[in-house]
Amino acid sequence: MVRPGATDKGKVFLSGTVEKEYTWEHISPQHIIVFIYSGEMTLSYGRNTLSFKAGNTVLVPKNQLIRVVKSPADGQPFKAVSMFMPEVELRKFYVDRPVLESLDESIAKQRPIKSHPLLDSFFKSMFSYFDMGDELPEKLVAIKIQEALTIIDEVDKRASAILGTFNEIGKVDLEKYMEEHYMYNLPLEKFAFLTGRSLTTFKSDFKKIFKTTPGKWLTEKRLNLAHHKLTTEKLRATEVYLAAGFENLSHFSFAFKKAFGYSPSNIQGQQLAR
Repeated sequence: MVRPGATDKGKVFLSGTVEKEYTWEHISPQHIIVFIYSGEMTLSYGRNTLSFKAGNTVLVPKNQLIRVVKSPADGQPFKAVSMFMPEVELRKFYVDRPVLESLDESIAKQRPIKSHPLLDSFFKSMFSYFDMGDELPEKLVAIKIQEALTIIDEVDKRASAILGTFNEIGKVDLEKYMEEHYMYNLPLEKFAFLTGRSLTTFKSDFKKIFKTTPGKWLTEKRLNLAHHKLTTEKLRATEVYLAAGFENLSHFSFAFKKAFGYSPSNIQGQQLAR
């Protein structure tokens, strides 16, 4: 199966300064290495959430559905350098290097790169390059990627096991995957890809398992999650709609009122009336 958006080119760049919390959902066709200079970053994989702070080096695995939150911390804006690792460079590096043969799948969702002075000095040395612009000159990208891989392979073999493995996405347990990721606002084509299926097979398998269509099931699950967050966690509608998988507040409010008979903003009144 061809990976959507896959590219042979690498990229190394300094993120724009984030002065306030910023959230988005992301699937990358390449592994990404992120070194955080300041601020904080939270990654949510399904129901698992990890938080990273200044000085952490983070490996964001390819083809993983994640929700990213970047935010300032300790009076400093979020700022980081990101390295997109193209497969051609990874194959070049790992062609004659052994990697761990067995790797627990959950490691990709944990902190896979250990802190080390070599990593700190490597990423901090890039500041002088970024004086010329937010992105590293193309001629230097391959050199810096190979340098980063050399250090990572020295300090953390678990990370190398992820970077040096080139398996394509295979079929995964559809029921388990959807129960863990329904709250992400993705088109069905993306869900199909991430579960290792064509769109037609995804819809067919989905109906066999859940006895309904993906669209109806996703809407119901997301509305129930939103209702829980509004009633039990006492969150506001503006805090809920994105976390529940809705694209915008107006669509969420319309769907919520249609399902429950009252708007999200009136939910406290409904509870008092009972």
